[in-house]
Amino acid sequence: MSTPRTDTVADAAPERAEVAQPSLAKASGSMAIATLVSRITGFFWKIVLAWVASIGVVSDSFTVANTMPNIIFELLLGGVLASVVVPLLIRSQDDPDGGAEYTNRLLTVGLTALAVGTVIAVAAAPLFTWIYIDDTSGEANPALVTALAYLLLPEILFYGLFALLSAILQAKNVFAPTAWAPVVNNLVIIATLLTYAALPGEISLDPVRMGDAKLLTLGIGVTLGIVVQSAILVPYLRRTGFKFKWTWGLDSRLKEFGGLGLWVLGYVGISQIGMVVTQRVLTGAAEGGATIYSNAWLLFQLPYGIIGVSLLTAILPRMSRAAADGDTARLIDDLSLGSRLSAVMLVPISAVLTGTGSAIGVALFGGGETDVSDARRLGIALAFSAFGLLPYALVMLQLRVFYAMKDARTPTLIMVVMTVVKIPLMYLSAAVVEPDQVVISVMLVNSLTFVVGAVLGQMWLWVRLGNLHSKRVVRVIAISALAGLVGLGVSWLVRAFALPEVAGMATAWLALVVQGVVASLVAFGVLALFKVPELTPATSRITRLVRRR
Repeated sequence: MSTPRTDTVADAAPERAEVAQPSLAKASGSMAIATLVSRITGFFWKIVLAWVASIGVVSDSFTVANTMPNIIFELLLGGVLASVVVPLLIRSQDDPDGGAEYTNRLLTVGLTALAVGTVIAVAAAPLFTWIYIDDTSGEANPALVTALAYLLLPEILFYGLFALLSAILQAKNVFAPTAWAPVVNNLVIIATLLTYAALPGEISLDPVRMGDAKLLTLGIGVTLGIVVQSAILVPYLRRTGFKFKWTWGLDSRLKEFGGLGLWVLGYVGISQIGMVVTQRVLTGAAEGGATIYSNAWLLFQLPYGIIGVSLLTAILPRMSRAAADGDTARLIDDLSLGSRLSAVMLVPISAVLTGTGSAIGVALFGGGETDVSDARRLGIALAFSAFGLLPYALVMLQLRVFYAMKDARTPTLIMVVMTVVKIPLMYLSAAVVEPDQVVISVMLVNSLTFVVGAVLGQMWLWVRLGNLHSKRVVRVIAISALAGLVGLGVSWLVRAFALPEVAGMATAWLALVVQGVVASLVAFGVLALFKVPELTPATSRITRLVRRR
């Protein structure tokens, strides 16, 4: 029977001292730095792609083809690896051999499934193009999508290898390598795009030729980045003392893994139905929609990736251990703390994105071959969807709680409801909105779906666990929302009376910097005025970083 505990912001309460775990603030803070660099470099290569290929048929084709290996990987094992593997690996550490044999069995099964799935996926590239592309409007180039897919789909195997090795390292509380490895991948992709731009001529579109130098450079170079990303983790895994050897056969826990995995695959499969509808709606509307959506989604995820992912990666082993120990109070503490920290950091940022969305689009994507109107459309899509940032983070956190309790069924049922809400709204958007505005409504629908998911998840956890400290969480969210609105209002006044209209990159950067700084300072100032205790971990972390310099 667990002992009731007082929920605090400090992540190292005395009664937890006996658990050999790193500080949540320290672990998530160090990963936040790596994730920041990763997101910035990842974002930069998206900008480079827009500059060298414009927002049009080439970038759309690449975006759709590059999405395929991610989607198929998720359908094979990605969702399973990201959710149930770490809790199971942590439980296996109680074995006499520290979980070595169990880990080897997981690796053997996982790599085999990924290798077989990769071969089948590459052979089925034309089928995937048919599924994801709506060419009825003539705005897409299915032949180019298929050619790029042949070169990019081998990434599936290496995405899986990276996820497997990352799960093993995270179970051992080793986080830094998995956070920094994507940076190297991004640098390889940037080098690939610069090489692509330096090659003479344009990529062949009619007809599409697999031997085209620019096509091969783009496809092989991007795939190489994923290969390097996964290979980097190998020496770090060896340092932990783990030695891999092929271990065949199933035991009772692998069967348990399979049962959980089937529900997770159901979750991923249902979510990908929504993704297929999204891609078809976008490719059936105005040219460039898929690229704008991809870049707007990347911008939407940037603050979550820096703050939310770092927090979740650090908190998942803690929640898994609490669930394994039957310590419901500690599990609820971590859920409440994660929710409040997410609110304090992400709600004010949502306000900043809402106020500066148009300027962000033009400032970052309004150069090179990209038309300013397309860049502005991207920014508006971001502004309309920014309110969904916290709900998205809460959904991701809630999923980790369910998976820590070895409950993969409930997240799948929640995803069913989210998808049922999402699909009709997507098609409604395509029917009633002008083609060049469809991408904006699609981003708005996404955020509304996350709101539905967050509410459902919280209700389900309340039924399952009881008191979730909801009043405290709601209070922090309300104060954060107030702070964000005040910051947004002040920044709007500054823009209306002190800044010129956004007409190009220069005025866009001016608006972005001035409005962003004003909105951020005002929003976080309001939080400080209300003496929100959850703000302390963030400010202390920033102070330490400044002192290091």
